[in-house]
Amino acid sequence: MAREVLTGARIFDGARFLDGHALVIEAGEIAAILPEPEARAEGRRAVTGILAPAFLDLQVNGGGGLMLDGMTDLDGLRRICAAHRALGTAGVLPTLITDTPAATAHVIALGIAAAKAQVPGFLGLHLEGPHLDPRRKGAHDPALIRPMAEDDLARLCEAARQLPALMVTLAPEAASPQQIAALAGAGAVVSLGHSDCSFEQAQAGFAAGARCATHLFNAMSQIGNRAPGLVGAVLAGEASAGLIADGIHVHPAVMRLALGARPEGIFLVSDCMAFAGTDLTEMELGGRKVLRRDGRLTLADGTLAGADLTLPQAVAVLVRQVGIAPERALR
Repeated sequence: MAREVLTGARIFDGARFLDGHALVIEAGEIAAILPEPEARAEGRRAVTGILAPAFLDLQVNGGGGLMLDGMTDLDGLRRICAAHRALGTAGVLPTLITDTPAATAHVIALGIAAAKAQVPGFLGLHLEGPHLDPRRKGAHDPALIRPMAEDDLARLCEAARQLPALMVTLAPEAASPQQIAALAGAGAVVSLGHSDCSFEQAQAGFAAGARCATHLFNAMSQIGNRAPGLVGAVLAGEASAGLIADGIHVHPAVMRLALGARPEGIFLVSDCMAFAGTDLTEMELGGRKVLRRDGRLTLADGTLAGADLTLPQAVAVLVRQVGIAPERALR
């Protein structure tokens, strides 16, 4: 593969912008970022705009017309990952929302196979449910939500040991501190979400080993002046949290408040569905129809069902609607 020297763009190195620099690519990989006068003329090509690392997305329910579910095969998983690579996201955690034990076992086995096959863009799995609080079910099927049992814990711990990464979203009402600690000890990233827990229950979950919260503000107990809830525990603490920055799931003013409270630790997720990378207007989710209308995905009753969002679009929302500096939005 030929050597390329890209000049003329603002280069974002993961933390800051570098102006007047050149990006040197050799054998398909970044070899150096140099001041433009120091870069050889060979392979030089002028570009415009911003050059930034591709994104990573830790909550991707589907893409390219496919959802991750108990019927997905290795080719389907490749298609999901490829759809996101085409949208500017180099690595994803394909996400299984609340499903049956058999479907969960199938997806775990599929993820292990994908890791062995080195599927491009596959970082691991995110299992969002079924151990949630039905009071905060969102678009998850309430008939499949249940507390964590010991065989569930054993399955998840073994998956964490075999996968390159495993994120598990659970509600502290549906899993004990001991189960959370065991999961974290096995290497899983435990994320609290779909929960109506108290501030104190959330703190206990984080103390047990949870270190993240899933789609901040959505499907969780909110801040009250006497009951800070899960949102308050995140904003007053140190746990990381995903944020769906489409301007629909969270109002821009609320995003601005959250990012002001937490200078570090909040990261963007798309929470996208099979629609990503397609012009589909409808899809099925567990026998229920999901409608795509004006940038919003909903069930027939109006319940939000994931997001019609890419990470480049989320960065744009942070900059244009929330007023966040471009370098922080890219970080």
